[in-house]
Amino acid sequence: MAKITHIETYFPSWKMSNADLEAVVEGINLEKIASKIGIQSRFVVAEDETVLTMAIGACEKLFTTTEKSDIDYLLLCTQSPDYFLPTTACILQHATGLPTTCAALDFNLGCSGYVYGLSLAKGLIASGQAKKVLLVTSEAYSKHIKHEDIANRSIFGDAATASLIEESDNDGIGNLSLGTDGSGAENLIVKNGGMCQPSKDGSDDDYLYMNGPEIFNFTIKAVPLLVDAVLEKNGETLSTIDYAVFHQANEYMLKHLRKKCKIEAEKFHLDMTSVGNTVSSTIPIGLRQALDEKRIKAGSKVLIVGFGVGYSYGGTILTL
Repeated sequence: MAKITHIETYFPSWKMSNADLEAVVEGINLEKIASKIGIQSRFVVAEDETVLTMAIGACEKLFTTTEKSDIDYLLLCTQSPDYFLPTTACILQHATGLPTTCAALDFNLGCSGYVYGLSLAKGLIASGQAKKVLLVTSEAYSKHIKHEDIANRSIFGDAATASLIEESDNDGIGNLSLGTDGSGAENLIVKNGGMCQPSKDGSDDDYLYMNGPEIFNFTIKAVPLLVDAVLEKNGETLSTIDYAVFHQANEYMLKHLRKKCKIEAEKFHLDMTSVGNTVSSTIPIGLRQALDEKRIKAGSKVLIVGFGVGYSYGGTILTL
């Protein structure tokens, strides 16, 4: 059995406000957009900062309470790696001084990445391949977004997290429900730069494209069914759940999801005002916020749900 025993977060030093964004394009007023998406500022990496530098920052905070020598598996979730190869996880292992006996790999997932990472960590521990797994999420979506794309720049922020998952007598990571619908792949995509279309040509295809309405339609249909599946697999109901942390996409979407899933407002996490949508890092950031603000505590049952690019989605119930 496996349990999350520690979570740390890391943010770049530059905090970009909505006023900063308005200065990018003359005549833009973000007041209406901000009132809908619920984001007033977000952290953005500098030119010399990357997924790796943020991941190192998150890990170093975690290592103040965790022995590096005890970690035997490193998982890094990112969609903006430092290089095509080698994997950023391998570089992170060396940079942080993890033992060479520690396995390390990257996996490419977005907003469902933390849930999938917990699934992988739980499986590694259950199969006896690891006793302590370090799950890192690190994303620098700002590097994918065109300078003048105020719509996407107003939503996404950069951040990293580090979670320690350990072998435990109590199963702190419940049964998982995971899903994929690749038919929506082109609704959230960076087309140029990979092996299919390797050359960047200065067009919009060099940057992040997001079809907001289609993403919203997919989410409203898929997530309530996912929540039902997670509750059923774990023998729980909404009344037995203490708290819910969904991927923090934007306030407008989350308010619709909360109502459709019939979750009480006081049990539903909604806190991205100062950090934005940090992709795979939103759920661990939300868990850390809720722990720090004592909305949840040791023994709390927390429903977590990730969804987005891919399309990919997943959920489980954590006992902290």
